[in-house]
Amino acid sequence: MNLMGFNGYFNIVSDYIQWAKDHDIPVGPGRGSAAGAVLAYVSKITDVEPIRYGLLFERFLNPARVSMPDIDVDFADDERERVLDYVSKKYGADHVAQVCTFGTMAAKAAFKDVGKALGIPFAQMNAHAKLIPAKPGTTIESALNDSPEFRALYDEDSQIHKIVDTAKILEGTVRQLGVHACAVIIAPEPMTNYCPLQHPPKDSEGIVTQFSQKPLEDLGLLKMDFLGLRNLSIMKRALAIIKDVHDRDVDLLKISFEDPKVFEIFANGDTT
Repeated sequence: MNLMGFNGYFNIVSDYIQWAKDHDIPVGPGRGSAAGAVLAYVSKITDVEPIRYGLLFERFLNPARVSMPDIDVDFADDERERVLDYVSKKYGADHVAQVCTFGTMAAKAAFKDVGKALGIPFAQMNAHAKLIPAKPGTTIESALNDSPEFRALYDEDSQIHKIVDTAKILEGTVRQLGVHACAVIIAPEPMTNYCPLQHPPKDSEGIVTQFSQKPLEDLGLLKMDFLGLRNLSIMKRALAIIKDVHDRDVDLLKISFEDPKVFEIFANGDTT
């Protein structure tokens, strides 16, 4: 771990996890390949002992891997922002930013947007757009090949022909900027030394990069994953109800993994 220079990475992740636990913010016991690392367990990043359960460390890290390993951390979705605020204050607001994403124009969106720009009524364009197959990966070109009705409309209506040809040009271009669901950058220098920044849509307080994940990684910046999980919020409320009604404290990490009643629920498929 020291050879690959990951000490600081583990220390940072361990720190904000411990802060969350100290402030009664539910944290997941471990997600993904990081649960296979003993160091993650002894650093209290995960709560699952990998040797006991025969988890595979090499899925997480091996000498041939050149990219940073991922340590995805789940927090209660209604308290995730508190953890981000802590990280921002600890390392400096100018050193921390959420990562942007770029939403691109798919076939239907490009088709409808061109029609809107040309003044075609929404209801009319929406009806025509329904002729484009909804299956994933559909392009305007494939829609012309796969949908006889769409092809006929293209061949017979000169206005639709123009709209489709224009939409082909726009298809796949960036339509809007969004915010990655969990990715956060913690940089050793102010973020403006690496990339331009902006406020995310509909949020005048937050800071988001104007580079997406891959270019940021190419710059040598490390992405941390802060996931908001509703189940953790629900479990926290459930534990509070148990305490209030039954005056009983339940430690989720000490619940038996061999309870026959639990296996009975699983066997019945009653897991939703």
